[in-house]
Amino acid sequence: MSGDDLNPAAMAQPVEDVQGDGRWLSQHSRFVQECKDGEPDVLFVGDSMIQLMQQFEVWGECFSPLHALNFGIGGDTTCNVLWRLQNGELENICPKVVVLWVGTNNYEHSAEQVAGGILAIAQLLTSRLPKAKVVVLGLLPRGEHPNPLREKNSAVNKLLRSWLPRLGQAQLLDLSGELVHSDGTVSSQDMFDYLHLTSAGYRLVTKPLYDLLLQILEETPEERRASLV
Repeated sequence: MSGDDLNPAAMAQPVEDVQGDGRWLSQHSRFVQECKDGEPDVLFVGDSMIQLMQQFEVWGECFSPLHALNFGIGGDTTCNVLWRLQNGELENICPKVVVLWVGTNNYEHSAEQVAGGILAIAQLLTSRLPKAKVVVLGLLPRGEHPNPLREKNSAVNKLLRSWLPRLGQAQLLDLSGELVHSDGTVSSQDMFDYLHLTSAGYRLVTKPLYDLLLQILEETPEERRASLV
């Protein structure tokens, strides 16, 4: 596993304020405040894939009723999410489930490093929230046609599928198969820029997630304890 201090994708770092408007830190501060004000059963955290989910009907119809908070920031890498979670975004809350979706923006890191960074976040979550289940969403395909970045994301998912079960309360949900057609292409109707999801794309990939969350949240306390043994 590569979720250690030697892995650059597992080193917590805030986003450098290149533009000078402080937007990233302002978003982080808002999330920290939401921790004080809300009592979520489900916490969503990650990059733009999480952030944009809140802009579509699927959030209001499916996830908001589950008492969910959305801590997604566009452009975030594993390093940025790790920093945010270490600096207040897990304070004062006890969610039953955490949904983590990050890694596609780690351009300068290898597949093994990216998987290690995601694993480091999952380890932090299981340590800070020992009663919560962690659902890691697999990286989605990039580009209309097969390409090296898509292969890299697929390799990350393969590593996570092997590593995450060792944490006990974490699991991978790989939704990428919902988007790739038999000829290897991805439709713009599902991913408008072949990276971010459309409304139809979100509906397609979040149905399995919604079903899984309902299953977890409906567990009795006895079932939850037994599953963690």
